[in-house]
Amino acid sequence: MNYSKSQLFWLVTLRVLIGWHFLFEGVVKVVNPNWSSIGYLMDSGGFMAGFFQGMAANQSTLQVIDFINIWGLIAIGLGLILGSFTRIATIAGILLLSLYYFSHPPFPGIKYAMPMEGSYLIVNKILIEMVALAVVFLFPTSREFGLDKFICRKQNKKVE
Repeated sequence: MNYSKSQLFWLVTLRVLIGWHFLFEGVVKVVNPNWSSIGYLMDSGGFMAGFFQGMAANQSTLQVIDFINIWGLIAIGLGLILGSFTRIATIAGILLLSLYYFSHPPFPGIKYAMPMEGSYLIVNKILIEMVALAVVFLFPTSREFGLDKFICRKQNKKVE
């Protein structure tokens, strides 16, 4: 795609900032030996609450969920920051955010034990970040500015 310099700058900036958010959230969980998703999952509300609470009720499943959550956040963050495998990282980020969103949907009438970071009605920061990732997916920049540029160049040479 042909972007203007300012379009490319802002799209790459969006991709990197979202990547930083994912990476930082994953690293914070790695360095905290007491971190677990159990409280978050048990506090789930809405029509999928039973699904998320059921995952938290099984210790083996919870350990897998915690591992996937931590290392998924880190991998997605690195992929977005470095511009490497960004299509995969973007889709994985959207899927992970959708799980977060449906675990704690900002719908009327749902009460949570943990206080929310604001007052929301349907649209919250998770949904906004999910839509921003969709923009990153639809307007890819990693072949212009990222490691995918070099990966694709090598693949094109092999095909020729």
